[in-house]
Amino acid sequence: MGVAAPVLQSGMGGVAGPELVAAVSNAGGLGILAALNLRPDAVRAAITRVRDLTDQPFGVNIWLHDDVRTPPDVMEHSDLVRSVQSVLNELRPRFDLPATLEAPRPMPDLVDDALEVMIEERIPVFSAGLGIPEPELVDRFHEAGTRVVTMVATTADANTAVAQGSDVVIAQGLEAGGHRSHGRKLPAAQTVGTGTFTLVPQVVEAIDDRVPVVAAGGIVDGRGLAAATMLGAAGVLMGTRFVATAESQASQMWKDRLISGRGTTVVTDGFTGQWARVLKSEFTDHWSEHGGTPLPGLLQAAARADLQRAAMAADDDQMQPLYAGAGFDLLDDLPGAGDVVISVVEEARQLLGR
Repeated sequence: MGVAAPVLQSGMGGVAGPELVAAVSNAGGLGILAALNLRPDAVRAAITRVRDLTDQPFGVNIWLHDDVRTPPDVMEHSDLVRSVQSVLNELRPRFDLPATLEAPRPMPDLVDDALEVMIEERIPVFSAGLGIPEPELVDRFHEAGTRVVTMVATTADANTAVAQGSDVVIAQGLEAGGHRSHGRKLPAAQTVGTGTFTLVPQVVEAIDDRVPVVAAGGIVDGRGLAAATMLGAAGVLMGTRFVATAESQASQMWKDRLISGRGTTVVTDGFTGQWARVLKSEFTDHWSEHGGTPLPGLLQAAARADLQRAAMAADDDQMQPLYAGAGFDLLDDLPGAGDVVISVVEEARQLLGR
């Protein structure tokens, strides 16, 4: 992919803006811009801004999840809307919000338009999450001179991604913060998944040197890069470590929680409708006890949008998703993102040099 350091920064929504991406790429890693939920003009503007800040390779990430790429019709889920809103109504008094049983606004269909912008802009790297790009899409990116990187959570999906033309596979272990990289919603019993340092060698064996494998999940420092290298990975992708950096767009409260070492992580579908690892909170406890089936796609996030806005305005850390990998409690500082790339590589070199 034309980068000097085997360190990729996850394209996290609400975190990975142009400044973070450029800082990582300028330090030799691969910064990846978040494009989910951005309108086409905003995607193009963000790409332009990255190019203003760096002349190094970078990527753009978006979800290819079935229920996100083709947003579900909220009118087909009226009973589920009432059920979800009833659970959320128990939390709304915290911010003096009125109760409601109304359906959320339909989610805009933005994914395919964003993909068109990426192809037109001939971005260096396309990063696919929560779904595997189809061969026709991969071919279009390749024709534009773009490398395709696909995140998977199983060896079966890894083989499919390679067969469909992906240039790099990211093996996401269960320790990873944020959303599970499956292309469709799985039952709760199937969300446990495989640990990073079990999954990585399995994927390396399955791929059999056809494309490079990158390790992701719970990795926050050079020890993780060194370990991943010994297991056959060509590099690492880190998310939580880059949330807690100076250039991250995450709130100061979120960053402070990550470096405080307080709490633990859980996997929940209560925030967005998709399974995601977050810091345990009053919301995750409430949803676990009282919630049932969330709304599909990102309608769940739309249904609780008023709670999200109120929690952000109040700097409330209990009612909004604070995505975090299982290794978050190893963090204790807020460095520049470029410094993270340099220190991770240097620590790994020292460890491997022993």
